[in-house]
Amino acid sequence: MTPLTLAVVSRNYFNMPAWLGLHAGLFAAEGIVLTIDHIEGIEEVNDRLRSGRAQLAYGVTEHVVLDAESGGHQAIIGGNVNRLPFSLIARPGIEGLKGLRGKRIGVSSLRAGSSSLIMRLLAEEGLHWPGDYELVPCGPILARWELLRSGGIDAGLQGAPLNHIALDQGFVSLCEPRQDFQFTSLDVDTRWAEANRDLLLRFLRGFLRAHERFHTDRDFARDVAVMESGIEPRYADRAWDEYTRDEIFPRDGEASEAGVQALIETSALIRDLPARARTHAADYIDRRWLAEARASL
Repeated sequence: MTPLTLAVVSRNYFNMPAWLGLHAGLFAAEGIVLTIDHIEGIEEVNDRLRSGRAQLAYGVTEHVVLDAESGGHQAIIGGNVNRLPFSLIARPGIEGLKGLRGKRIGVSSLRAGSSSLIMRLLAEEGLHWPGDYELVPCGPILARWELLRSGGIDAGLQGAPLNHIALDQGFVSLCEPRQDFQFTSLDVDTRWAEANRDLLLRFLRGFLRAHERFHTDRDFARDVAVMESGIEPRYADRAWDEYTRDEIFPRDGEASEAGVQALIETSALIRDLPARARTHAADYIDRRWLAEARASL
């Protein structure tokens, strides 16, 4: 059995394919002892990939773009959150996106992640950062939820099932974007991948089977979500319904070229990268690995 570490952002539903594969023994069947490291800081996930402390990551895809533009070696080799799964949840009494003028909005980081999306959504309503609202870097979904409940922020993006939990507790949804957008992806350092070809392909076979199992086994997905995140079964079912209906997790495990392109275009409006070396999604996605793993199933 070969040890392998996957770094992920927080303990949230985005990790379901990896959790499910672990509990179903799909990685063990490939001779892999998989450790899933749940990390609250989104930059730390890609830092661990860069340093070799993790061999793979469910990372914020924008970090792969930024790494590539700085001469790094990270690549997208699979999908994760391929379409936006969020509701922009706000305190009761805030009406519409324009109601966020002068308010504090929680984001995962100012460098990447949800901040780009927030800026884009509010710019479409005539609100611009930093003059019209404050962005509060407070970490991923779970941290934003705690701050929203405590009054530390006025609004923040919440994915299923926390968006449903928030609405049931009296919070309001200001918008629910569902377009193609590669928010998180399966990422690897290409140097490690080339040096560990067989191990990576074994992992990816489990990865592919996990995505198929997620889409076809609602009951097992519910049990895993409850065990790993502590949510109630009814919320696990609502999250599964949303993620399968809207194809947020790709059934085939592939990254979305349209989603990565949407991310690049959003990032380009906000991030000052005048010397961008790559402009098309395909430049950041390496599909060779999943293709070879799929052919060996």
